[in-house]
Amino acid sequence: MRPPRVPGRALAVLTLALAAAFVVAPGFLAGIGPGSAFTGEHDLVEALRTSFTGYWSSGDRDLSPTLEGVVDYWFRYHLAKAAIAALLLIVLVALGVRVWKTFAKADGLGTGKNVALASTGVLITMLALFSLVAVMANLQGMVAPYASMLPMLTADAPDAQLTGTLDQIKLQLANSLDTDGHTAPALQLMTDDFARYHVAMAVIATIAAAALIALSALLWRRFTQTERSARRTRRVLSSFGALSALLSLAGIVVAVANITTATDPTPALLAFFQNSW
Repeated sequence: MRPPRVPGRALAVLTLALAAAFVVAPGFLAGIGPGSAFTGEHDLVEALRTSFTGYWSSGDRDLSPTLEGVVDYWFRYHLAKAAIAALLLIVLVALGVRVWKTFAKADGLGTGKNVALASTGVLITMLALFSLVAVMANLQGMVAPYASMLPMLTADAPDAQLTGTLDQIKLQLANSLDTDGHTAPALQLMTDDFARYHVAMAVIATIAAAALIALSALLWRRFTQTERSARRTRRVLSSFGALSALLSLAGIVVAVANITTATDPTPALLAFFQNSW
């Protein structure tokens, strides 16, 4: 039994609702549960910086309870973002398939309607690609939420105490490149999570690339099986087959770059703190 067909207007409304939820809902959802809740980005950044300087000065490897609460919040934030982005991607794919099928069969429509259909299809495709990237990035943040928060430490102008802490990190990272690689426990934890952050993206990008290669092969097979008289259908199939192949190559490049960084994370982490990464 085939599932009921969802009206295109309902898919469009659902797309708008999910897009709005992607922006406004994660902060609220992340505040549900144990740990800290924050009123906004500024509050989160201040809490991270204050707890991080205290944690670093303690010399312990394990995160302090305060910093762990901030990191747990950030994990839940990425979890909510990834879930909403995944739902948005599914809806956009369904909507995009419907629009492009309509375009492929719309030989009798006027130029204006054809242009409108094609423009709508391109827009939906671009939004779907954005959603895919959002899913990938937020899955990466879920795997290594501590490392994904590091840019908040260096953004804008840190206070004097945090500046001193960052200087210590850069000095220890630079020294570890010239010695046997031994680092303080807190820095070792940061380096390990930074490596995990890049391993996560390497795995995610590899899976995405494999899926895109399979999709490209399927589309090209459909292209060869489609009658030459169905020129619009063949054009749509070949365009998306080529796009999927190009995106798979991009995924492979991303995977290789992240594997390289994960294999030797210290230079990349030092470059990040020196604002040259």
